Amino acid sequence: MKRKPILLFLFPALVLVILAGARIATFLLGAYPASPTMWWIWLELRPLSTMFWQQVDFYLDSSMVLDFTILAAALIVSWLACHARKRAPFFLANHLALLFVGLMIAASSQSQTASTIAAFTAPSGLQFSLMVDFSWQNSMVLLLGTAACVYCHVAFLTEAKQRAELRAMQLVTLQRDL
Repeated sequence: MKRKPILLFLFPALVLVILAGARIATFLLGAYPASPTMWWIWLELRPLSTMFWQQVDFYLDSSMVLDFTILAAALIVSWLACHARKRAPFFLANHLALLFVGLMIAASSQSQTASTIAAFTAPSGLQFSLMVDFSWQNSMVLLLGTAACVYCHVAFLTEAKQRAELRAMQLVTLQRDL
């Protein structure tokens, strides 16, 4: 199986497109605050992006230009990582994107508005609450991320197997020549 860089790039690009869409939706929401469509789009993109952009705005006092510069730089780095000859960059790009998505979903799920969070009791009597929002959108993004990571593992292991077979064949050739 030959590694396909475009397939390795799809999930990190999806995450960056979601972040860019959330930034655009925030801008459009500010321009059209009475539009129900803008509110719906902003609320749908909120779980994956709100905490990230709040931190960026807090630490960098950013503008939209700086936000899109950060996204463009991340997109370029991800593209280069997925087209690298070595295996580690594409592996890291996909896994970091999945970790980022998981952390953003978990972090934004704790900031609930006008809703209740189901409480559970463990057998030991300890009460805890499930605070991660597993909506179908979040679940689909996590599922796509998991599939991308599985593809990374398959590509990584296939390349390792091919290298091992090549070395074994070279050793057999050397033994025969001796």
